[in-house]
Parts: sequence; structure tokens; C-alpha cells
Amino acid sequence: MNEWLLLIAASLIGSLFSLVGGILLLSKRISVRKVQLLAVPFAAGALLAAAFLDLLPEALEHGGEPQGVAALLLTGFIIFFVLERFLGWFHHHHQHGESEQVGRQRATVPLIVIGDTFHNALDGMVIGAAFLADPLVGIVTTIAIAAHEIPQEIGDFGVLLARGMSRKKVLLVNVLSAIVTVLAAVTVFGLGSSLDGLEPVLLSIAAGMFVYIAASDLVPTIHEEPSVRVANYQTIILLLGVLFVGLTTTFAHNFMHAQEAAYSQHEHEH
Repeated sequence: MNEWLLLIAASLIGSLFSLVGGILLLSKRISVRKVQLLAVPFAAGALLAAAFLDLLPEALEHGGEPQGVAALLLTGFIIFFVLERFLGWFHHHHQHGESEQVGRQRATVPLIVIGDTFHNALDGMVIGAAFLADPLVGIVTTIAIAAHEIPQEIGDFGVLLARGMSRKKVLLVNVLSAIVTVLAAVTVFGLGSSLDGLEPVLLSIAAGMFVYIAASDLVPTIHEEPSVRVANYQTIILLLGVLFVGLTTTFAHNFMHAQEAAYSQHEHEH
């Protein structure tokens, strides 16, 4: 498949899939808490695996020096900490019951929409950079981003409904906001050669972003879970998230390398 079509398809499907939790909230057919209990730990595992097993090795493979890659990972982590600290509306994965809802109620609807759109644009930039490095890295990155967006979108849908927005308008606003991910991914990918040499930088910073989201927003929800039994299940789900992305990465790269070797041998023989 053409790389452009693959990028657009993956980012579009990933963006729409991330809305599944919010759509379930609109339908009220499935318990939102159950979705969160599954999505949050899985997303944490997926993000950590994508960062350490995919993005960082790819950054090194594309010419990044180990010390430089580590420094950029730390830089990405700190950048997103500062952004969240001073722009509280930018990133909101926490689900802390009443205290969180009170905090959210202080935000206006436009602010929530702007924050979510900005966040989606940033996700798209990460996806575009990952596809520049390798389409397989792009797909794994898209999966990890879609997984971690599910709990956030549940929160966004809930707040917008609570502020009086109709169900249809909530869905429309979030779909339009999600499309920004695709546009940002296409823009970064389209810059192509002008970003030569920046792939290790972008991938390392993206890895820092993933580690920050998992460590500061997602993993703490497991520790804060009052039920030990549920927390144990969530721990298993987190490990499954790591395993899923790890195996996907390994099999995908092994398959690609085998295809490249077969192609090279065919060219050599002819």
C-alpha cells in the first residue's frame, strides 16, 4: 500500500477508534467505568512498550547517539510536564471523581475543545514523524496513541455533556477535533526531506511524551484504585498492553526485514 494512503488510513482509524469510549458514554449501553478500567492500564502498557521497544530503538537506528537520545527523552518528559503544569486544560487523563469534576466544571466548553484539538494535533505530529522513520513504527505509534486517547475522550465527552452541549454536537465536535490528528500527521509526513536528520530528535521527544503520560497520568490510577482485586486485574492488563505492542513491534519488524532480504536476493539473482 502507498505510504501516504497507509498514513491517512492508520491515523484516521486510530483517531476514530479513540472516540469509542466517548461514544459508549453517549449510548449508555456499557458502563463507562468498565471501559476506563480496561483502557487506562492497557494504554499505559502500550505507551511504555512503544516508547522503549519501538521509538527509542528506531531513534538510535536513524543515527541518534545514545547519550543524545537519552537527553532528548528526558527533554520530552520535562516539556510535557511543564505544558501540563502551566496549561492545565492541555492534557487531562485523570479521573478523580468529584474533585476532578469540580475542576473540570471551571473550564469553559471552548477551552476544552481547543485543548483537545491542540492535543490531537500534537499526536498527529508524533504519528507523522514515526511514519517518516518507518511505516511499521508509525502503525505501532498510532495504536499506542489511540489506546491512550480512549480514557481522555471519555472525560471530554462527559464534561461537554455536563456543560449542556447536545449529544449530536458533542460527537460532531470530537470527530472534527480528531480529524486534526490526520491533518497534522499528513503535514509532518509531507515535509519529508526537510526533516532529514530530525527523525531521531522527534522520535526521542515522542518517547518522552509517552513515558510521561503513562507514568504521571495512567499508572497512578492503578495505585489509586481502592479495590485490590481490581488493581491486580489492571496490572495484568497493563502487562498485556506491553506484551501486545512488544509482539506487534517484533513480528512487524521481522516480517519487514525478511521481505527486504527476499527482495535484495531477488534483485541480486536477476
